[in-house]
Amino acid sequence: MTEHQRDLTHYTAAFIDELAVCGIRHAVVSPGSRSTPLALTIAEHPLIHMTVHVDERSAGFFALGIAKRLREPVVLLCSSGTAGANYYPAVIEAKYSGIPLIVLTADRPHELREVGAAQAIDQIHLYGQHVKWSIDMPLPSESLSDYARRMAKRGVILTQEAPSGPVHYNFPFREPLIPDLTESASLFTNEVNRPVLSNKRIEQEDLHIYKEELREKQKLLIICGETQHPDSLSAIKDFGEKCYAPILADPLSGLRSQDKEFSTIIDRYDSFLRNPALRERFKPDLIIRFGTMPVSKALLTYLKEQACPIWIINDHGDWKDPIHTGTHYLSTSIKHFCSDVVENHSKGAEWLHQWKYVNSLTHNRIQSFYSEQKPRLTEGQAVHDLLERLPSYSTLFVGNSMPIRDIDTHLSQNSKVFTILANRGANGIDGVVSTALGVSSVSENTYLLIGDLSFLHDLGGLIAAKLNKLNLTVVVLNNNGGGIFSYLPQKADEKHFEALFGTPTDIEFSSVTALFGAQYIRVNSWGEWTLALEHISESKGLKIIEVMTNREENLVQHRNLWEIVSQEINMRMDELQHED
Repeated sequence: MTEHQRDLTHYTAAFIDELAVCGIRHAVVSPGSRSTPLALTIAEHPLIHMTVHVDERSAGFFALGIAKRLREPVVLLCSSGTAGANYYPAVIEAKYSGIPLIVLTADRPHELREVGAAQAIDQIHLYGQHVKWSIDMPLPSESLSDYARRMAKRGVILTQEAPSGPVHYNFPFREPLIPDLTESASLFTNEVNRPVLSNKRIEQEDLHIYKEELREKQKLLIICGETQHPDSLSAIKDFGEKCYAPILADPLSGLRSQDKEFSTIIDRYDSFLRNPALRERFKPDLIIRFGTMPVSKALLTYLKEQACPIWIINDHGDWKDPIHTGTHYLSTSIKHFCSDVVENHSKGAEWLHQWKYVNSLTHNRIQSFYSEQKPRLTEGQAVHDLLERLPSYSTLFVGNSMPIRDIDTHLSQNSKVFTILANRGANGIDGVVSTALGVSSVSENTYLLIGDLSFLHDLGGLIAAKLNKLNLTVVVLNNNGGGIFSYLPQKADEKHFEALFGTPTDIEFSSVTALFGAQYIRVNSWGEWTLALEHISESKGLKIIEVMTNREENLVQHRNLWEIVSQEINMRMDELQHED
């Protein structure tokens, strides 16, 4: 073994092994030459499961999906040059959704930078402010093995500490690039020593102030978005029940898809808060918001209209208030906040009863609306039916734009346990297929609900399903363009709307999906839809159901639904007054 190979072997083995010691169990590797030392070392490590993805842009989102589903850091490795730039969209999403990613980019050595060498670009701070931390690592040396371990541990801690997010290591390597893998294996410790992360609590003097203010309130309203820690959910539920406070649960919060129905959960607010008279009537004297911003625009409108104090409690550690309504901001453990502040009192019993009454009224009206619609196939009907058929303990990944909004409208509490995920950091429509495939690689029974343009954006990502034999059921709502723009003011511009916003592509995905060995069913009617779901549920692999819909019909149906709900509430307003 040459001195160069010894330096390379010990240095890379120390770094990768320390990642494993700190709990890293998954790595997504993009093929390339300059990244060989790290790729081979990862491949040899017994504690790290490696997935090879041939497309860097899709690989970034694939790793994001694994990290999102497991709630733990994932390593992402690529070669030098523009390879790392293709990770950028996924890095941005990871930053804004608080997903821990450890990005490793290989690089040319310092003497080959800025001299016209092949595949050599400026990779120092490649991701700018979109990573929490970035470091240009030194060239390999056996004497720096301890340093490599310390830097590995530092990154694992930083990527998970609030606010969690991506970190970036840039590794320069000189040729030859092959480590001694027999020597590498002898250097692996196979130990596990996961870092202990801090979990902040409110100081006692501040705690007293919050408890006193909460004690005085009779109309407490809780709004729950997506949170970082699953143990927050039971704490929020208990908090709402002890305070008799309605909990407006975003579909990504997890509170609508537990193993039993909770008495304080309100899940139909996206429909009934479109009624101005009801919004005026439901005036809280304190709002507590947990986690990320909710999806519902109707709820955001309602929040903007409130004059009461709004506490924003966030365990993510960053600022989640784009509508600037917060009066108090606490970066603390949600679980500890709920247990430290809450006290049993029934002042809000009547307030909670009113919210539950309207929620039940809306739920029943939506159910009857769709019963009357059958056998017509529309996007809303398909989403409503998909949620009813979704198996227990499955995972549903949801695309942005209309799919996540339809989930918000149609997802109600039931006795089934399932997980709903989405890329709501930057809210982009790119990389959704690959993120869902990453999720499917670490979870059973995964579904993807996605629009046609978003599906088109990431078609290449389907190769991961073929190469890794993944199981994923994809429901593509094909309304031939950007359906969400039909709900925006741009719709009024008849001259430019279709070219600039509607953007029809006239694509059907039957021929494309054959490239990736997918089972494909095209659906044009309600009968075909129900048969497709029954057929698909019995098979494995990549399955695609393309639902052909009409943008105009979709717009009309949504507006009809909201209008019918609003009319029902207006008719029952007197009954609601008697509930006072």
